[in-house]
Amino acid sequence: MAQLTVRKLDEGLVRALKIRAAAAGRSTEAEVRAILAEALAPRTGPRDFVQHLLAIPVDPVDEDSFPRIPGSARDVEL
Repeated sequence: MAQLTVRKLDEGLVRALKIRAAAAGRSTEAEVRAILAEALAPRTGPRDFVQHLLAIPVDPVDEDSFPRIPGSARDVEL
């Protein structure tokens, strides 16, 4: 297998990469391989609806979201 060295990376970028790798349970090196594989994978066309749904993170972190209050749901007529 080939090796690649990337020089002059911004420290903030490296820190973000390490955090992303840890969140995915991978080493930084494995995370870089995953990012490159995803970015360079051949596209087979637009994703269908199911593929979009499957791409949604299981536990998304969204600063604009708000916590759900248990028992606060209400019935609606559709």
